[in-house]
Amino acid sequence: MANEKHIDYLIVGHVVQDVVPEGYTVGGTATYSSITARNLGRRPGVVTRLAPDFVWPPALHDVQAHRIPSAHTTTFHNIYHEGHRQQFLLAIADSMQPEDIPAAWRDTPIVHLGPLNRELDARFATLFPNSLVGVTPQGWLRQWDATGRVRMRLWEEAAEILPHVDVLVLSEEDLNGNAALMDEYARLTRVAVMTQGPRGCVVFSEGEKTIVPGFPVQEVEPTGAGDVFAAAFLIRLQETQDVIQAARFANATASFCVQAPGVAGIPIRAQVEERLTKFRM
Repeated sequence: MANEKHIDYLIVGHVVQDVVPEGYTVGGTATYSSITARNLGRRPGVVTRLAPDFVWPPALHDVQAHRIPSAHTTTFHNIYHEGHRQQFLLAIADSMQPEDIPAAWRDTPIVHLGPLNRELDARFATLFPNSLVGVTPQGWLRQWDATGRVRMRLWEEAAEILPHVDVLVLSEEDLNGNAALMDEYARLTRVAVMTQGPRGCVVFSEGEKTIVPGFPVQEVEPTGAGDVFAAAFLIRLQETQDVIQAARFANATASFCVQAPGVAGIPIRAQVEERLTKFRM
């Protein structure tokens, strides 16, 4: 359960298990974003629902957890083929409720809503009026059939959520080819960012659309890069109030993530700053 230690980056969403050849590995937005926040010098906390037998992994050291018991831990199986992911949802933890958020964490400077399987509803967007609130909406863009096969769905809750948050981060792939949706989402919130993998990202802010180039690296595995980007973007935006500087910092941070499998590539701040200097625009 949550203790009295102060945090300055809160992630709300399920910590998940991902199936790998040797068994399971920890995954999900909460995992990748909290490790990124920690590595960039922040004090992260996660609110999640997990089965009692889930063992908090060493990779999440120094990440505080407020865990609410659930019959299951959310479990995914991701299959990659030629750059595209086929995803299966094998088990689902219980949905989360606003009262799951500890009172002491409701004024955290940065809040990241990171649903993976619609475990958060629109009420969560209104819980943090004193925070910089970011959203990665993957979990609201998913539906699944009886076999667990995950497919895209229309983000029906967008109009309820986006006017109450500060930053939206989603990928080009999340839009499923419908780029016009990004313009619609951008009109509903203060800052919207569409990530484009190695090409970088597009930032929508104050009616302007700005392309921010990525960093040329050898990609090993793309899993988690969007969540790493989102955490780095929110952190740097809070530090500088500059969306373009935040996007460049986030592009650099995410470029490390794809160079190694799982969470192994998530960099520390000194590495990010070195890469930013090396590839100064």
